[in-house]
Amino acid sequence: QVLDEFSRQVSKMDWPSGSPATISYSALDGYLSKYQNPRDADPMTRVQAELDETKIILHNTMESLLERGEKLDDLVSKSEVLGAQSKAFYKTARKQNSCCEIM
Repeated sequence: QVLDEFSRQVSKMDWPSGSPATISYSALDGYLSKYQNPRDADPMTRVQAELDETKIILHNTMESLLERGEKLDDLVSKSEVLGAQSKAFYKTARKQNSCCEIM
């Protein structure tokens, strides 16, 4: 692309005897700055980089979901233990209260 544009702007007669001082091609600086970052210059590179970022975000999200699932499982098991303990406490309290009558 740069060569095509250069050949349109600069005469072929000037190529063999020309130097950077005698041939003015100002678009080269723009191309050099544009292609310093391949992500901006190449659409495929940009898409691949965006896919990589999305994949990282997806992995982090899945890890946090798994951690939440483990925490929920812990809460369920603790609530089951607490439920069993409260039933045992209730039965013990009824036995203790059954021997005494309140007047």
